[in-house]
Amino acid sequence: MSILVDSLPLLTADLPGISGQIKCRAEDFEVEEIPAYAPSGKGEFLYLWVEKRELGAEFFLRQVSKRLEVPLAEIGAAGLKDRHAVTRQMISVPDSCEPLLDELNRDGIHLLSVSRHSNKLKPGHLHGNRFNILIRHVHSESAERLPALLQRLRTQGVPNFYGPQRFGREGETLQLGLELFRGNTAKRVNPFLRRLALSAVQSALFNHYVAARLRDGLFRTVLPGDVMLKWPFGGMFVVQDVPREQERFERREIIPGGPMFGKKMFKSAGPALERELQTLQAAELSLASFQGFGKLLSGTRRYSLIYLDDLDAVVEAEGVRLRFTLPAGSYATVVLRELMHTEQLQADENE
Repeated sequence: MSILVDSLPLLTADLPGISGQIKCRAEDFEVEEIPAYAPSGKGEFLYLWVEKRELGAEFFLRQVSKRLEVPLAEIGAAGLKDRHAVTRQMISVPDSCEPLLDELNRDGIHLLSVSRHSNKLKPGHLHGNRFNILIRHVHSESAERLPALLQRLRTQGVPNFYGPQRFGREGETLQLGLELFRGNTAKRVNPFLRRLALSAVQSALFNHYVAARLRDGLFRTVLPGDVMLKWPFGGMFVVQDVPREQERFERREIIPGGPMFGKKMFKSAGPALERELQTLQAAELSLASFQGFGKLLSGTRRYSLIYLDDLDAVVEAEGVRLRFTLPAGSYATVVLRELMHTEQLQADENE
């Protein structure tokens, strides 16, 4: 099966969904970043806690650059946030911008607070994101359907799939990445798009691998040779004693790590390795395909599922309101899909 046409299975496929629509209004989709650390209060960088409304991530940063008269490259951001939403996040700018900070407070941007720190904020410097989402136009039986859906996700976790936004409009970023892997493109590709396209292939392969385990009834089964990741953070190791590690998995101490293929990816073994090689074969790739791209494809392991310890849903007059927290790099649309059972989710979500 081509990874381009994979239809991802649902963990809740045997349960009726609540349907509905998201992002009918900006305030229906609120995202608040959870910083990796609090600014110290001292240093040559201003840390700005900012709220933006209905602004794309790149356009937002360009506006900050323009209004504060600072080069775009000098603005630090831990993550990118949705366009059709109200989002709050931290950004950093040089302290020379301080006299112009009032210029931020207009046209979709609101400066909430200012602090200082000793270094520029870098991508990935966040623990995760909190979501407050209103789903409108839900099924009339949503109140009856929600308990079973929520129970499934709370007890079993959620497949940690990448959302469709990772692969570009109609999969064009993924298609470019596959062409780069196979040497089928003669056109020049700028460094940013090249990195994005190659990582899209890694992400699609990860999705394919996790989807296959879910379809085969192995979503919560530890296999010999699996690479396990400690939850919610920590080291990784290869499974040798399956019964022992299955017990630890059930206690939420460890989670199978799906492959983000690359030359330095932590190696699996046995049946787990065989499944990973089958994933590569489905895309007409091999482990050797990931050589020759320098540092772009070092490879890593990603949690195959994540737990939603704070998942909450309330039926309101206008629909169903969800509140939950995701670790950095996980997608709210994946959670929504499990509850709504629809593929028609607006895919402008960023990490």
